[in-house]
Amino acid sequence: MNVISLTRDLIKFNTINPPGNEEEVARYVGAILADHGFDVDYPKYSEGRLNVVATKGLSGQVAPIVLTGHLDVVPLGAKEWKTDPFEGKVFDGKLFGRGSSDMKGGIAAMMMAAIQCFNNDPPKGGVKLIFTADEELGCNGARHLRGSGYDIGSASAMLVGEPTSNAPLIGHKGGLYINAKTTGVTAHSSMPELGDNAIYKAARAINSIEKLKFDVSEDNLLGFPTINVGTVKGGLNLNSVPDKAEFTIDVRSTPKLDNAMAFAILDKTLGPEVDLVKMVDLDAIATAENHSFVKLVAQVCNVDFNAAEIQKAASYLTDASVLTPWLNNVPTIILGPGEAHMAHQTDEFCYVHKLEEAVEIYKKIIQENGK
Repeated sequence: MNVISLTRDLIKFNTINPPGNEEEVARYVGAILADHGFDVDYPKYSEGRLNVVATKGLSGQVAPIVLTGHLDVVPLGAKEWKTDPFEGKVFDGKLFGRGSSDMKGGIAAMMMAAIQCFNNDPPKGGVKLIFTADEELGCNGARHLRGSGYDIGSASAMLVGEPTSNAPLIGHKGGLYINAKTTGVTAHSSMPELGDNAIYKAARAINSIEKLKFDVSEDNLLGFPTINVGTVKGGLNLNSVPDKAEFTIDVRSTPKLDNAMAFAILDKTLGPEVDLVKMVDLDAIATAENHSFVKLVAQVCNVDFNAAEIQKAASYLTDASVLTPWLNNVPTIILGPGEAHMAHQTDEFCYVHKLEEAVEIYKKIIQENGK
């Protein structure tokens, strides 16, 4: 078994979310780890959906390093793939398949590194692997795990294996997902004056959002917050005044504008015509550049965070929004072999050499952490 063959095996499990169905791949991953001396637990998320928590070499004196990723993948999209998305075909130095970059390749590399790092001197504090279900739709597996009262223990540091081309990132924006609803009074479309058009209310609200500028300063790491309306639906039929409509709002927040502030601004801007319901509420995470763990990872990856052109933060949300505060704001770095620009794309791929490189990077970080 190597990181290429393992990635291919993981891709063969169809974990498109929805519905996810991560139980089979979770038990496959857990069985491999158990065969290599890990203690494995399968906290249930929902029917047919499991998280995986695996540990080895834990001690009461030093907290372990955590490596984490998610088992679900996004749908294939409407465009036809050139290769079977669940085959894991390798050619031209690339491994193709849904989840190759986001992020079954990262999970495979983490597993191989965690297994191999015990071949010689066991890492100080041991290793904890946390692989979650239902990350793609709002970190729901991790949120459920935390909300269930599960004893996650402690951690000295955490690596999140999302796609970064093996370049470490020290933070990412938060995510506030909102479902917005408007209501009205239905009537025949030939007599609209007898009704109250819910779609017009939604349209006014969406227009206000398009013009909305959050009056906050730029965060040094994460930049400015953003807002987007992603879906709209409403009405029952062509010739009726619609009495309901709804749309979704996606705010990516920063420490300069946390989710509570963003929600309050939206509530005031849109007014009583719009009912706002939070679907996901996860704040931004960041680790200081001068933290010893950041310095270690930068050295291993040969990165100078002082260089002006270096990207330091991810634009996407990760399970770290749940796990980092749960683990007492443990120093956290997003670092994985996948290509961020290939995430959710047709003909998704990960470079073979990046997968192999990631194993060595993870191993070195695990072994050097805490020394």
